[in-house]
Amino acid sequence: MRAGLMVLVAGYVLSQFYRAFLAVLTPVLGAEIGAQPSDLALSSGIWFLVFALMQMPVGAALDRLGPRMTASVLLGLGGGGGALVFALADGPVAVHLAMALIGIGCSPVLMASYYIFARIYQPELFGTLAGAMIGAGSLGNILGAAPLAWLVEAVGWRETLFGLAVVTAGVALALYLFVRDPDRLEAPSGGRGSVRDLLRLPGFWALLPLMAVAYAPAAAIRGLWAGPYLAEVFGADALAIGRSTLVMALAMVAGSFVYGPLDRVFRTRKWVVVAGNMLAAICLAALAAIPSAGFWTATALLAALGLFGASFPVIMAHGRAFFPPHLIGRGVTFMNMFGIGGAGVLQFASGPFHRTVASGALAPETSFSALFLFFLVPLLIGVALYLFSRASVD
Repeated sequence: MRAGLMVLVAGYVLSQFYRAFLAVLTPVLGAEIGAQPSDLALSSGIWFLVFALMQMPVGAALDRLGPRMTASVLLGLGGGGGALVFALADGPVAVHLAMALIGIGCSPVLMASYYIFARIYQPELFGTLAGAMIGAGSLGNILGAAPLAWLVEAVGWRETLFGLAVVTAGVALALYLFVRDPDRLEAPSGGRGSVRDLLRLPGFWALLPLMAVAYAPAAAIRGLWAGPYLAEVFGADALAIGRSTLVMALAMVAGSFVYGPLDRVFRTRKWVVVAGNMLAAICLAALAAIPSAGFWTATALLAALGLFGASFPVIMAHGRAFFPPHLIGRGVTFMNMFGIGGAGVLQFASGPFHRTVASGALAPETSFSALFLFFLVPLLIGVALYLFSRASVD
């Protein structure tokens, strides 16, 4: 199981990389195949929405087939195949298709890990393990910043994607060889249950709005908008963008590790989540209020947003505490569907929103100020609705 979990970490490194690497590729893709920031916003949104739509079939497959087959097959065919399509892309449409395939490939990796954690470890450890998995896997977020910029400059973006296709296929094979499924559970007498059973759990529904919007600001800004923002407002080149996004990526990694054990430290998940997301909201408000305060001021605020916006594992642990054993696979993937789906919807909407605002002949800093408000308002609404959730500590 240890070897299997190490390979799952490698798979999740790839998942984090693929959701974040478009920010660094924005200049070169625009110059070589005509993919504009709004096109890449659509591509990134496609990744998130396809990933989200896969969560329910992935959940059913985890409960029925186990994590080994589910993760290895999808990552190999979807992730490896999508990277290959991306390497051959000659325009935005091919990038859209590639990101859809990569979204399919990445969709089971984290949830396969969470399924194993929920089945073989004590419930009170779930938040810590979930946070550690995200933190370790977020190496992909780091690799998708300055290291990717250096590699693309050294060998070219197509060669980089060909290499990623080979690496992804290799990790998928390792998943098949090393992951071991937990012992199968017998279905209860009333059947295996359904999503309706999840929604009947008291107070559970109130977690879902925040789950849908808490991850979106850091993910969308780190994965897509940080590049255009730093380039248009501060004139940053690809290497400067890589350095800034690397700082944000490191902060997101730190946030995942820091959030994980806080529910046990403070004996509450709910108020850890509320406090963290309100601090993330303050960062977005500051970026909206002073978008042109300086390159390193902007970098510091982006890093703080990444740190405080990493509450995903604690919200997931909050929900996990409600799930009976036979619904663990569908429970965690149902929540993940909201987390990734919400990020995808906001990614989709952010492109047309920014294009509309920018077309009004406004200064770049004004259009990006509006973009930061675009992410701030749903976050505040999600926190307000989350206050109605039922607190839970195992």
